[in-house]
Amino acid sequence: MAKSRFLDFSKTRLALAKGECLIIADILIKNGALGVRRLAVIGAGAWGTTLALHASRQGLAVSLWARRAELTERLRRERENRDFLPGHKLPSGLVISSDPEEVVSQAETVIWVVPSHAFRAAAKLILPKTKPGAVHLSASKGIEDETFSTMTSILKQEAGGDLLAGALSGPSFAKEVASGLPTAVTLAFECQETAKMVQTLLSAPGFRLYTSQDVKGVELGGALKNVYAIAAGISDGLNLGLNARAALITRGINEMSRLAGIMGANPLTLSGLSGIGDLILTATGELSRNRRVGLRLGLGEELSDIVSGSHEVAEGVRNAKSVWGLAQAKGVSLPTAREVFRVLYENKQPRQGLVDLLTRRLKDELPADLLSLARG
Repeated sequence: MAKSRFLDFSKTRLALAKGECLIIADILIKNGALGVRRLAVIGAGAWGTTLALHASRQGLAVSLWARRAELTERLRRERENRDFLPGHKLPSGLVISSDPEEVVSQAETVIWVVPSHAFRAAAKLILPKTKPGAVHLSASKGIEDETFSTMTSILKQEAGGDLLAGALSGPSFAKEVASGLPTAVTLAFECQETAKMVQTLLSAPGFRLYTSQDVKGVELGGALKNVYAIAAGISDGLNLGLNARAALITRGINEMSRLAGIMGANPLTLSGLSGIGDLILTATGELSRNRRVGLRLGLGEELSDIVSGSHEVAEGVRNAKSVWGLAQAKGVSLPTAREVFRVLYENKQPRQGLVDLLTRRLKDELPADLLSLARG
């Protein structure tokens, strides 16, 4: 078997397939990853800048990649990301560059924080510059439109071989993390030893990481919740009340778990921080971009005006298309996601979308087979 540039050990694929994490740990030791001090962050939006700032506070040597040269120069000059994270000074030791090789060539850990629609292009550009054996962590939340791939899947596809790739997701507004407010998120790698290594690397008293081996479940939770947060925002914009919002959030978790199970993830993952935790925050928090989009739609604004007036990306707008496309491809019933898609892309009136959602045929809350399984 040919060796991968990214993990230069012939036993890696077998180890991953069998779950032999001790072999993976040995690989990490040989590559120096367990003694990691150098970390790269790809993407200088609010969350990317926050993670770079957080890692710097942990005493790591951090490099931050910004796609636009003008943003790079402004960040270097002002030592503050006034577009996305105003009020938080960046430490002098934080390297900021638009040169991929300068940012990633020596980094043992690479954190990817790129919008889902630009993720594959960034991977094509940057992966060839990364250090062999580096650990890759996606903190991006989305599903690719054309392929329905998650972000770690894109990394592995573009690497053309084995890659240590995991996901970070959970209820985490960038502004609050940057301010040091208490936050808990989920960190997932197929190999528990890798997860523990990154957990130790990034944990802090105000930033608690729980580990998981369900990478796909954690990624799906982070991507799907944005769509349901838009639905909750629409309900609030229409002034339908707290009861309606709670119902949409709860049924949203049901739909998210259903799709996750079909995709091979553990539905129980969606009951954790990366599922229900992130959805509650995004559907109710005042800092939520996706909730804000839904709120403005409910108030009667046009989507084009909402999107054009913001420099921040609301992933739920794009992901409504990919999630609904994925549901159709897999034959999964996601009525709330369907109505959000129709409001966003078929000019359906928001109020009519929610009326149609609430007047569907009556049914049991949980399928009988699922209840039987729970009773054991």
